[in-house]
Amino acid sequence: MSQKPRILIVEDEEAIRVGLVDVFIYHGFAVDSAAEGPAGLQKALTGTFDMILLDVMLPGMNGFDICNRIREQDKDQPIIMLTAKTSDEDIVHGLTLGADDYVAKPFSVAQLVLRVQAVLRRSRNSAAGHDQIRLGDGIEIDILNLSGKRDDQPLSFTRREMDIIEYLFSHGDRPVSREELLNKVWGYAKNADIETRTVDIHIAKLRRKIEADSAQPRFLTTVRGAGYRLLVD
Repeated sequence: MSQKPRILIVEDEEAIRVGLVDVFIYHGFAVDSAAEGPAGLQKALTGTFDMILLDVMLPGMNGFDICNRIREQDKDQPIIMLTAKTSDEDIVHGLTLGADDYVAKPFSVAQLVLRVQAVLRRSRNSAAGHDQIRLGDGIEIDILNLSGKRDDQPLSFTRREMDIIEYLFSHGDRPVSREELLNKVWGYAKNADIETRTVDIHIAKLRRKIEADSAQPRFLTTVRGAGYRLLVD
């Protein structure tokens, strides 16, 4: 029998937390939970979880700080943040800190389960097809170690960022649409009714890392009406 995927739910609203625990147990997960920020961080750093669901507003320590601390220790840990529906800044900030995705409150439980399963599928299937990628003369990317350098300045990437780089690189000059990235990198089903800015925000993060001028990208370019592509020269 295969081992159950392990999920940590860090949520201070008891009704939501208890409800999510029941939902994920029903869907075959082994579930742990925490109601406060410090307890959630301790469990995240000392336990082994396939997924962490992390609320933004928590007593004692907010979800942003927890996400940042987790990323300092583990760049690969799948994290989905739960954010207030009207707080666009929360969404951008959470993804900038390294969350794989976000789900806005109030959310559909069915959609949340689908998104957790999609991120887990992609995390398990993530395998580097190359060891190194060079962009121009000044950028080197080490896929296996999630690192690199730009003009001798060190770079650090999350697993999700590296998945995007790898996928775009593997498709050469062909533009890749947001929908294709959601399908192939995040694992969402084609034509899934999922509204997310995750792709755009991750692209913006990558440009700030690899481009000399993120407002006028040389390597990670936009093809109007078609998507994104990664140019190596």
